[in-house]
Amino acid sequence: MNSADLGRRVGVPSTALFTDQYELTMVQAALKAGTADRRSVFEAFTRRLPEGRRYGVVAGIGRVLDAVENFHFDDEMLTFLREQNVVDGPTLAWLADYRFSGDIWGYPEGEVYFPGSPILRVEGSFAECVLLETVILSILNHDSAIAAAASRMSAAAGGRGLIEMGARRTHELSAVASARAAYIGGFDTTSDLAAGFRYNIPTVGTSAHAFTLLHDTERDAFRAQVDSLGRGTTLLVDTYDVAEAVRTAVEVAGTELGAVRIDSGDLLLVAHRVRQQLDELGATGTKIVVTSDLDEYAIASLAAAPVDAYGVGTQLVTGSGHPTCSMVYKLVARAPSTDPAEPLRPVAKKSLGAKTSVGGRKWAARRLDENGVAEAEVIGTGPVPAELADRQLLAELVRGGEVIAREPLDAARERHIAARSGLPMSAMQLSRGEPVIPTEYM
Repeated sequence: MNSADLGRRVGVPSTALFTDQYELTMVQAALKAGTADRRSVFEAFTRRLPEGRRYGVVAGIGRVLDAVENFHFDDEMLTFLREQNVVDGPTLAWLADYRFSGDIWGYPEGEVYFPGSPILRVEGSFAECVLLETVILSILNHDSAIAAAASRMSAAAGGRGLIEMGARRTHELSAVASARAAYIGGFDTTSDLAAGFRYNIPTVGTSAHAFTLLHDTERDAFRAQVDSLGRGTTLLVDTYDVAEAVRTAVEVAGTELGAVRIDSGDLLLVAHRVRQQLDELGATGTKIVVTSDLDEYAIASLAAAPVDAYGVGTQLVTGSGHPTCSMVYKLVARAPSTDPAEPLRPVAKKSLGAKTSVGGRKWAARRLDENGVAEAEVIGTGPVPAELADRQLLAELVRGGEVIAREPLDAARERHIAARSGLPMSAMQLSRGEPVIPTEYM
């Protein structure tokens, strides 16, 4: 594998303060109590899928690995913690030497998940594991929400092209993460150059309405764009009159015009009219791209329209109504002392509400029916049944503090396509419903 396949390892600051204060104060108290070094197992999971969703999509694993690797406290951070009296001197000394030295297992990026799935399992001392809670959850909750929305849009698009173009609708760093997650979920390209630079995602872009308005006539604008970018460019045709713009576009670029973009109006009606007009003008190979506040439902409604690609922004980068997956990070097992020979004991919070957890270090497998279609997500804490041994989902990601499972983003994208295709057909329905397969505990 060429190292370039992994994208550019852009330098990032330490992730150590991407955390909540109580994680550091817990470390301080555990150090004083002598319990900080007890072997512990934490798991990230969600108790339920967002309302109406039938499956979740794992995204952000690669970013989690980067975050864990970059989680260390520099002098300036330690000075801040001391000046703000966040923790005491002995804890500051412990933090100064912090490097995660444990093990991490998780669902591979692009895999699907369901309620209770142990998406990430973090093992090590209590202190070193508890510090990672917030940064892990912030990445997984955001990226998996975007990837799930992207997957639904990809399913609705039915093989037509998808362009991620939401950078202007979210935080600038979230935009890069969103483009990455969208690519895993099935999008083909992004308009965000930072995402293209960092993750080798194909980038696209031509012009906005401002470029047309800059020129004295629409013809002048089209001529300038074609002269610069070639006949294969995409011309935006809804600044003034769509029919007139399409006619002018073909006159300027010829029948070799690459595509036209429609960004407003009744997209279903306008797309049909534009397709008919292009064909009558001889531009039968010219494609139609539509944008304008699309989501998976709008994309599905255009299935019968002669559209070749969709550009999606706001709804994608906000998770199409579900900007988080509500994942949690819970201690599920710990040793009764610091003796490394002590066995792990299951632990779990008891709650009268909906915040119950299942204790124990878990494995997960997906049981298939006789046709090779998923029929249940099986989760257990004991021995893995022989019939599920080759269907286990957790992969080793970090061993002894060293990342061992980095992979190209295209591998995650391909994995998602395979995982989604292995679900029952009802998983592709956009109507509200329960998870497409049940979660069973053993």
